[in-house]
Amino acid sequence: MIADYFRLALNSLKRRRLRSWLTMVGIFIGIAAVVGLISLGQGLQSAVTAQFATLSTDKLTIQNAGTGFGPPGSTSIEKLNEHDLKVIKGVRGVEYVIPRLVRMIKIDYNNIGQFKYIGDIPDDSELADVVYESIGLDAKEGRLLKSGDSGKVVIGSNIAKKEEFGKAIEVGKNINIQGKNFQVIGILKKGSSFQVNDIVMMLSSDMKDLLDIDDEIDMIIAQVEEPKEIKEVGDRIEKEMRKDRNLDLGEEDFSVQTPLEAISAVNSVLTSINVVVVGIAMISLIVGGIGIANTMYTSVLERRREIGTMKAVGAKNSDVLFIFLIESGLLGLVGGLIGVAIGLGMALGVASGANNYFGLEIITISLSNTLSIFGMEITLLNIIFLSIIFSFFIGILFGVIPSYQASKLKPVDALRM
Repeated sequence: MIADYFRLALNSLKRRRLRSWLTMVGIFIGIAAVVGLISLGQGLQSAVTAQFATLSTDKLTIQNAGTGFGPPGSTSIEKLNEHDLKVIKGVRGVEYVIPRLVRMIKIDYNNIGQFKYIGDIPDDSELADVVYESIGLDAKEGRLLKSGDSGKVVIGSNIAKKEEFGKAIEVGKNINIQGKNFQVIGILKKGSSFQVNDIVMMLSSDMKDLLDIDDEIDMIIAQVEEPKEIKEVGDRIEKEMRKDRNLDLGEEDFSVQTPLEAISAVNSVLTSINVVVVGIAMISLIVGGIGIANTMYTSVLERRREIGTMKAVGAKNSDVLFIFLIESGLLGLVGGLIGVAIGLGMALGVASGANNYFGLEIITISLSNTLSIFGMEITLLNIIFLSIIFSFFIGILFGVIPSYQASKLKPVDALRM
């Protein structure tokens, strides 16, 4: 019996092919928006998480509050300094501290000038190794900087490309940085981070001399003795720095952050965006549902004689009701299936274009990608499945009233039309 209901519903939709396609447009758009944009959001969230995965979870990053966009510390009203370094070093639970400098500089090569980020590497070999390990630096060509490498630099893979300066930069070549020549002794392996691929690294002493930096620090990396106590150590650092700077709680002009906190903050933003996207898509689905209701009302009016004939030969009210409900549900289901295909196609196309443009796996679309919404971890596969079920439900929901009216038609009244 159910098979007969589906057959009759499908035949009805086939007879009204153009109207059926037009009715499903709203469902297409809504489901495509949900699947496409959430797929991109999940891919981006996975990429952002991967960016922080290279950072150790036993290190704290201390920065001063900035006044705008720019490298860490470059827009701060008050810079971190050697005094702050001593304060942090004296906090219980801190094993050692590493001061870091990150600035913007001009590079001239082959008569072409480009502005790039520059970061320092500690002159102390042991601290340098910690920096290399914490941000995942490794040389593709040449070698990394070590103690005594004054006048030498290591550059990111993007900087070495021919496209940047019209001529590839090779190991052993000299580049001009802020009017002074430095020898390139290494080219970094391409990483998943924009910063690593577009940065110049030089020894701290060279960078201070080059940029005339005296008692300034852009960020401080604090290694904690016990990783499980990282939150408590971070709280102690905040307390000591507030006391040293004579600040009240909530008036901090600095931040103490762990990689996990950074991931959490970014994920919260991305989750909020996805929730808004879902809300906007719901509006489109409601519009699509109204279109289904309108089509079903029209179908009932056009098929009154057909309904009368079915009832005259013994069809029950429930039989007519099920046939029309299945018909409206199929409109939603097919619209959902096509919307999922369109959404995934859009997401894969955008991801592929972005990855090719930047030369990195920035966005990875995978059915196993997860997204946290309202505390629940949902995979892309679950979202696709729920979207299809929801579209079927929308079709049935907006087809209830027309289907009910069709089932209540009396055979005599229906055949009289």
